[in-house]
Order: sequence, then C-alpha cells, then structure tokens
Amino acid sequence: MKNFLDALVAVLAGNAIYYLLMPHLPRVARHGLFKEDWGLLVDFVICTVIFATVKYARRNEK
Repeated sequence: MKNFLDALVAVLAGNAIYYLLMPHLPRVARHGLFKEDWGLLVDFVICTVIFATVKYARRNEK
C-alpha cells in the first residue's frame, strides 16, 4: 500500500509541476493531447524524480 501511495503522490505532484511549467517550456517539450511526444517524456522524468525522492526520504521507515 505504501508503494501505491508513493506512486500516487509522485504522479499527482509531477503532473501538477509539469502543467504549471508547460507554458514556459519550449514548444517541443509541451505535451499534446493523445500524442506520444517529448512533453510526455518530460512529464515522465519529473514524476520519476519525485518518486525516487519520496522513496529515498522513506528509506528508513519500517
């Protein structure tokens, strides 16, 4: 259950950050609806970094 919550936090926070940054990103890094593009990769990287940070912060919890 903790892993699911960590992933949920990462996805929600990552998408919020990406959509706040999106107007300031170059056009190539903006995600288009229902497309696989560089913006999707940028969003994925942000979510992955947040997920790794959350996991690192919780590494000593039992």
